[in-house]
Amino acid sequence: MTFVQVIEYETTREEEMERVFDEWMRATEGKRTLTREVHTKDRDNPAHYVDIVEFPSYEQAMVNNDLPETRRVAEQFRNLCTREPRFMNLEVIDEQR
Repeated sequence: MTFVQVIEYETTREEEMERVFDEWMRATEGKRTLTREVHTKDRDNPAHYVDIVEFPSYEQAMVNNDLPETRRVAEQFRNLCTREPRFMNLEVIDEQR
């Protein structure tokens, strides 16, 4: 069953945040377990972002979260946010296409 993690955060340091994400993508090449990531920006609040990350399962999401590279980048990510990010862990119960 697909698992989705939604990460909601605010930052005024968008360029630095992009470098952190790019670093994570390079560092986890061949190791990360995500199947899709959508990075969004709020039209009404340009400092507000929501990332939607899909995994094949909750277990695979936890494998990804336990990577040393993910833990290191998570610390950098938090330091670039203007407030504590919000993480929502969602089981997909139905999907329409």
